[in-house]
Amino acid sequence: MRQLLYKPDWEETKERFKAWWAGEYFGRCAISVTAPKTDPSPISKPADAKTIEQKWYDLDWISAQNNYCMSQIFYGGEALPVWNGGYPGHKAIPAFLGCPTSLDWNTGWWDPILSGEDIEFQKLKINKADRNYRFMLDLLRRGVKEVRGKSLVSIGAFGGCGDTLAALRGTERLLYDCAERPDQVRAAEEFLMDMWMEHYNILYEIIREADEGSTSWFDLWSPGKFYAAQNDFAYNISPQMYRDLFLPVIEKQTRFLTHCVYHVDGVNNFAHVDALLELPRLQAYQILPGAGKPSPLHYMDVLKKVQKAGKNLHISIRPEEVETALSELSARGLFIATSCGTEIEARDLLKNVEKWSKVR
Repeated sequence: MRQLLYKPDWEETKERFKAWWAGEYFGRCAISVTAPKTDPSPISKPADAKTIEQKWYDLDWISAQNNYCMSQIFYGGEALPVWNGGYPGHKAIPAFLGCPTSLDWNTGWWDPILSGEDIEFQKLKINKADRNYRFMLDLLRRGVKEVRGKSLVSIGAFGGCGDTLAALRGTERLLYDCAERPDQVRAAEEFLMDMWMEHYNILYEIIREADEGSTSWFDLWSPGKFYAAQNDFAYNISPQMYRDLFLPVIEKQTRFLTHCVYHVDGVNNFAHVDALLELPRLQAYQILPGAGKPSPLHYMDVLKKVQKAGKNLHISIRPEEVETALSELSARGLFIATSCGTEIEARDLLKNVEKWSKVR
């Protein structure tokens, strides 16, 4: 039986994840609850990064930061300790294709490179000699070495349907493309998804043994190939345009992956849920209203629509909302992500979730 230093109940957690993906009820909803540990390991906190370069590229600093942070956290329920180097965009496909990538202390952004009237996607090729590409491989290999007996390692965050093309083209220009040259948008999306799948396979071969499957920037685990599908660009387009231009490629992505959750980010993207619910290989849906919006529980009609369709549902809510959520939603297929102020509160919440969970 394999145990992890930062997740002693890893074997049991794996079984619960398998049951959740299968839509099986295991006595409560799935829940990830984190909190500061009552008795953390005596690992020294690394000094703050002195430069942006150090924060995003110094493997020794990244390793020390991961070790320290995971040693301080209680991972309750289905919460996972995941080794990663952050996700500001320098390890994503747009950077490898040549988009100039700028980083600050918290995030990053790309400048588009396809500025012609037509979408000249055929010339695009991942530059495996690019500094960021080589660093991404070094980071994953370092992560695999570091996580042995401790945690999992994230496969990363490297792009999604629509969003990679928006980075390459620019959001405003891509909006015009969707109206004026939809055939080119569809062809570019097919091309980029084939590239995405080839890239995923390279990374999966590095991490799959360490993870006994995979996890990603989205903290779920699968015994096979897992990733969170998304299209944040779709916030700007109609449901019909979304169905026409992007849904077929998302379906292709779900057929490639063993398990997939769709990151429905922002209230305007809720309009695409009906189309997404038609995808047979898409097992789970995260309903995330977005910054400045009310709790996901404010959109109970959308949450219940997902459950009524027999699909898994992921929501991030405050611990004081968990009881309300479980009074309205079926615990079968439900995944709640939350955090508490103390480990005692987190453990109490886990006990209460067992009492509050009902199959509806």
